Amino acid sequence: MVTFISAMTITYVFLALFLSSDIGIIPHVESLGINYGQVANNLPEPDKVLELLSTLRLTKTRIYDTNPQILSSFANSNIEIIVTVENEVLSQLDDPQQALQWVSSHIIPYLPETKITGIQVGNEVFTDDDDTLLQHLVPAVVNIHNALSRLGYSNIQVSTPSSLAVLQNSYPPSAGSFKSEINGIMFQFLNFLSTTRTPFWINAYPYFAYEDDPSTIPLDYVLGNNPNAGMVDPYTKLHYDNMLYAMVDAVYFAIAKMGFRNIEVRVSETGWPSKGDPNEVGASPQNAATYNRNLIRKQMANEGTPLTPRMRLEVYLFALFNEDMKPGPTSERNYGLFQPNESMTYNVGLFVSTIPKSTSTPTSTSTQTSTSTSTSTSSASFFVTSSSTKTKVAPKEYQSLVFWIVHFLILTLV
Repeated sequence: MVTFISAMTITYVFLALFLSSDIGIIPHVESLGINYGQVANNLPEPDKVLELLSTLRLTKTRIYDTNPQILSSFANSNIEIIVTVENEVLSQLDDPQQALQWVSSHIIPYLPETKITGIQVGNEVFTDDDDTLLQHLVPAVVNIHNALSRLGYSNIQVSTPSSLAVLQNSYPPSAGSFKSEINGIMFQFLNFLSTTRTPFWINAYPYFAYEDDPSTIPLDYVLGNNPNAGMVDPYTKLHYDNMLYAMVDAVYFAIAKMGFRNIEVRVSETGWPSKGDPNEVGASPQNAATYNRNLIRKQMANEGTPLTPRMRLEVYLFALFNEDMKPGPTSERNYGLFQPNESMTYNVGLFVSTIPKSTSTPTSTSTQTSTSTSTSTSSASFFVTSSSTKTKVAPKEYQSLVFWIVHFLILTLV
């Protein structure tokens, strides 16, 4: 149970933010971004997406390509964008000249008007089904970095996001280690990151761990609900009250065991599906809202992990929209905070409405029964929106948002 003093401390933080700025929707959180996937045929135009991000006061996003329409639409905005080199292009970038040409045609035309801050070379290449891709990764990363430097943009960071499956061991966190079969190329990659002072990005999904073993893994621990018993690493004695932080620290330990200690770990993807197939335990709007709400609270507090408490953890939520053309189980198409028509899939606690108190929280659209038992909202201000109701984001004139956030915190945290 969070103490009254803790609740009041958070309250005063929000009051200070309110008194010192013209907050319209949420306070700007520098360490929070969101993934903007496009595997769908019904998404809003990029200029509408830009408006949505601005309304949310989010200033960081990542796309999974170098879509010219998006890069042009985001010009002269305050959105920092990370772009991605598609996996199928990696083999071409072994050649420094090809890499220079790629940068010259895909990146340079949009600079500096569009704030491209990073390039992700491929996605989960270390664990891709096509194991021939891996040999091209480090040369492609190096060549793109060198091309950017040659063209005067060495400030753009070059890296690649990895699946948590790169780890041979992840529990307890201090046992974190990379799979032996990738150690050679992983060492080369880490050496590049260390030399260029670039972060290691990890796609980390506690949902998958819970789905695989819901009878053993406590839901509150996976969702990050407090208080919960969590786990204590038997070697470091560090206490973890949420699985995401344990996953991140496992990566830190794996990197350290390779001989590197100055590489920051960031989360390139994390999220929770709001709907799933009958066998996808835990996929529900309640759990999705709870997971993301708890994560956002931690971001607003600039938290670090137990191993790196003074370094705020940078996280990119997955994802901005549900994507109806993604292959795989139903959950793959239901990670979005928003529907393609810009209505909320569920409310993570960032929006205000004057919905009457009789409005009820909808039940899960999936067949799962595992839901958070501690997702409570104040019906006067916070609500979960049915996916069938088009509720637009609150406009900027709602200057009393922070008052309602304070009201919500007092009711739920004390």
